[in-house]
Amino acid sequence: MTGSEEPPQFRLAYVPGVTPSKWVRIWNERLPDVPLTLLQLSVAEARDALRGGAADAGLVRLPVDRTVFSAIPLYDETTVVVVPKDHVVAAVDEVTTEDLADEIVLHPLDDVLEWSRLPGRPAFERPATTEDAVELVAAGIGVLVVPQSLARLHHRKDLTYRPVTDAPVSSIALSWPEDATTDMVEDFIGIVRGRTVNSTRGRPAAQDKAKAKAEPKKQPKRPDAAGGRRKPPAAKKTQGARRGKPRRRS
Repeated sequence: MTGSEEPPQFRLAYVPGVTPSKWVRIWNERLPDVPLTLLQLSVAEARDALRGGAADAGLVRLPVDRTVFSAIPLYDETTVVVVPKDHVVAAVDEVTTEDLADEIVLHPLDDVLEWSRLPGRPAFERPATTEDAVELVAAGIGVLVVPQSLARLHHRKDLTYRPVTDAPVSSIALSWPEDATTDMVEDFIGIVRGRTVNSTRGRPAAQDKAKAKAEPKKQPKRPDAAGGRRKPPAAKKTQGARRGKPRRRS
């Protein structure tokens, strides 16, 4: 390696609410010589980082521009409504958007849900961020509908949340620039898809194959003319031993 070359590293962007720790742990076990750098970014920032080359791949929220990015959907999140603990919604297990018709439903500018029609009544102003909206819920200004991971991320002791059964959901995906599918991206794809280290895809598997190819192969036993395996030669009889009639007893 020349002095101008940088050591290999893998840069993974991830959006708020996503927990990449499991996959990072597996990466560090399989590729200890390749550092994985985590970049926690907003939804818009993560897409810009991928597009501009500041990140190799990202755990992002769908949709993404499929003309630019490849994406592997990973899971869908439950959508919940965040309310004060003494709110009437806290007394039930789940609600529908119709149940929120009389509520002021806050709609932050960084909302990640794609609504065809917003539930409830709109607030006078839209909060700048989901975190700001949570503060307004705590102040009794309204309620907030978000993916469950964001409700957990901004958890407060005076708030709770309940599933909204007919609300749109947010899907998490692994995404990367379509024209930059590197070996390290393939390695991370294998990890999130649950491939083992001995999988037929990915660099570890390729290294195992190369190692196996370099090792001398064991020669199989030569078959006999009839196509079967040769029988071991019969043990020789001890010289001098004779078989005869048994002696009579006197």
